[in-house]
Amino acid sequence: MKGVILAGGLGSRLFPLTKITNKHLLPIFDRPMIYYPIEALVKAGITDIMVVTGGKKSGDFLSLLGNGSDFGLKHLNYTYQKGEGGIAEALGLCEHWAAGEPVCVILGDNIIEKNIAKGVADFKAQGGGAKIMLKEVHDPERFGVAELRGEKVVSIEEKPKHPKSNKAVIGIYMYDSRVFDIIKTLEPSDRGELEITDVNNWYLRDGNMTAEVLDGWWTDAGTFDSLIKAANLVADGGANND
Repeated sequence: MKGVILAGGLGSRLFPLTKITNKHLLPIFDRPMIYYPIEALVKAGITDIMVVTGGKKSGDFLSLLGNGSDFGLKHLNYTYQKGEGGIAEALGLCEHWAAGEPVCVILGDNIIEKNIAKGVADFKAQGGGAKIMLKEVHDPERFGVAELRGEKVVSIEEKPKHPKSNKAVIGIYMYDSRVFDIIKTLEPSDRGELEITDVNNWYLRDGNMTAEVLDGWWTDAGTFDSLIKAANLVADGGANND
């Protein structure tokens, strides 16, 4: 299984912090933001990793991360996303590199307390399809929201005005190799982007998606409020320690 970290975009919600750097290079307490998703993948046993970058400062990722030796890796892969074509478009850039293997995708601003080792192991045992990670939140209208019947996801709605649950679909996804063919069939949304929710809904319709609630705390770090929240959570209790 290969790992993909999506760290492109312009980070406009964090301007002017992102005027001269990529959002994912900003600090979360004592480490750059990009360190956390790399550590999450490595702790789950995934060591073949692609970082999808973007913007004018994408070369700074190479200066910071090099070949990944600080994380015990022998090599890190990089590719570049032009503009803001969406999460699914960014993932699609990794098709040739993935070479038919399943992928674990993490958004570069996702910070977790523990790890995703169980979710990765469960997905491998699943033998195909997709798995999404969920987390209870107090403001589900900000996220894609999963509607559940028991433990089964029956629908996912993007940023609903009236959420059907408080289970947010966080930025950690696992897919079999079909995901790249699915991305090729997508049409841009009203935002002009290829949406990852459309990918997830394809797997839902196909009956091959499972979901798992993440253990421990989780936050994104894409706004000023969530950026300081992430730093405080890490400072208070650390991250990726288990």
